[in-house]
Amino acid sequence: MAFEPPRRLVRALGETAPSGDDWLEKLPEVAQQAVDLRELTVERVQVPGGRSSLVVLVRRADGTPAVLKLAPRRARPESERAALARWGGLGAVQLVEPFAAEGVLVLERLHPDVSVRSLPEAKALLEAAGTLRRLWVEPPGDHAFETVAERTGRQARVMRDSGGGSSGGAEVASLVSAALEAREALLAAPPEVRLLHGTFRQSKVLAAERVPWLAVGPDPVVGECAFDLARLVRDRVEDLIATPSGASTTRRRIKRLAESLDVDQERLRGWTLFRAVESGVRALRVGRPRDAELLLEFAGWL
Repeated sequence: MAFEPPRRLVRALGETAPSGDDWLEKLPEVAQQAVDLRELTVERVQVPGGRSSLVVLVRRADGTPAVLKLAPRRARPESERAALARWGGLGAVQLVEPFAAEGVLVLERLHPDVSVRSLPEAKALLEAAGTLRRLWVEPPGDHAFETVAERTGRQARVMRDSGGGSSGGAEVASLVSAALEAREALLAAPPEVRLLHGTFRQSKVLAAERVPWLAVGPDPVVGECAFDLARLVRDRVEDLIATPSGASTTRRRIKRLAESLDVDQERLRGWTLFRAVESGVRALRVGRPRDAELLLEFAGWL
């Protein structure tokens, strides 16, 4: 079978690939080797798939359905493996391969085309939040996960180096300043330290057999829970922007999510601001002006 990477994966990795990176070129060969070594039967490549990995629906030698996931080193697949092992299938997809191979994960098969986004908005947020709560566990004492301070520190440096959003004018520069100030204040006294999903949103919660919903695709990080919840606040941002009541809906969403998950409302608002501005500035930098416009308009409501 030809392991052709989906267009979305090619585009996303092209925005972040360092000079000389040849992972995509080698991907078909690496995928075939992973399949042959494990005696897997390939059903299909998942399309549109993810933005940081190739996802292949397979069957194991005993006929059990599974997922083969291949990711470049910069997507931190070993960190994902460690987090999934820590969760042990509680709230998240389960590892089904006992041994580690760099950049290769074999996971239980969920329903890849059915996420909580298929539910009505209020129900989707409720189910997603309930799934996220189960992931917030104590990190292992000897963990090597990136911290919220480290990850947002890298992001903050890029935001500053980009000229504070100068390509978007004074309004964007003002949002960048507000986001950076919020980050500094939030890092001063985090209320708890938990293992976080890192990139949680509705599309990361898929229908499953063991339980109704399970999380997939973590980019794990260690820090306070409000950081993890912040990405969920802006889910379906295009719908929020298109609605005259978008700003008030967003404020109600922050309040509702904060109360339902016992998270401080102002800390959630602050991390939502930082993460929306960071994503918006990044979208500007890589040439996605429409995404940037949506994200930065959303951030302006906060």
